[in-house]
Amino acid sequence: MIIKRDYYLNQLISSRHNGLIKIITGLRRSGKSFLLFHLFQDYLKEQGVSDNHIIKVDLEDRRNVSLRNPDALLAHIDSKITDDKMHYILLDEVQHVLEFEDVLNSYLKIENADVYVTGSNSRFLSSDIITEFRGRGDQIHVYPLSFSEFMSVDNRHPVEAWTDYYTYGGLPQVVALGTPEKKPTILKDSFQRSISGILSRDIKLKEMQSLRNCYKLLPLP
Repeated sequence: MIIKRDYYLNQLISSRHNGLIKIITGLRRSGKSFLLFHLFQDYLKEQGVSDNHIIKVDLEDRRNVSLRNPDALLAHIDSKITDDKMHYILLDEVQHVLEFEDVLNSYLKIENADVYVTGSNSRFLSSDIITEFRGRGDQIHVYPLSFSEFMSVDNRHPVEAWTDYYTYGGLPQVVALGTPEKKPTILKDSFQRSISGILSRDIKLKEMQSLRNCYKLLPLP
């Protein structure tokens, strides 16, 4: 099942070659990876961009675990930029890379590199990530399916379909499953992951604040 996300796709298209890092944010399973790796990649190919000028890395894939090292990722991307034509760098779940800000910033001054990334953890859902890339980042926030997007793949009468929509929401994976038995499980898992990420972030922030307070109490040398 292919659900078109024209609203977000057009934002990516209009952001091409703008000299900024395109940062795709949103809830887990809201369709960010599909938007970048399928809909946008298909668009690039339709425009005549060859496969060897689309540098795609899924950083959530265990097979790419070595590329979560920032220097390894830099070396990998650099090795793929083989000529002066535009290269499109598509990185999924970039929060898995340590110091990913430095990696992304390294391509801002390269004229034939156009960078697009997705991220799902609590940091990407907060304002922090945009603050860090102020003036260098272009955020595209992806929401679950609107009702019109939902209806684009549902042949039922809108009144009947609306019951499912307001009961289970518009996460693409939930819509695609089609079976009421599995939908609550996916929703609960998504909710728990989101809460876990937010709590983890809050704990880290409190730990950092505690350390700062400790340093303030230390006597001056």
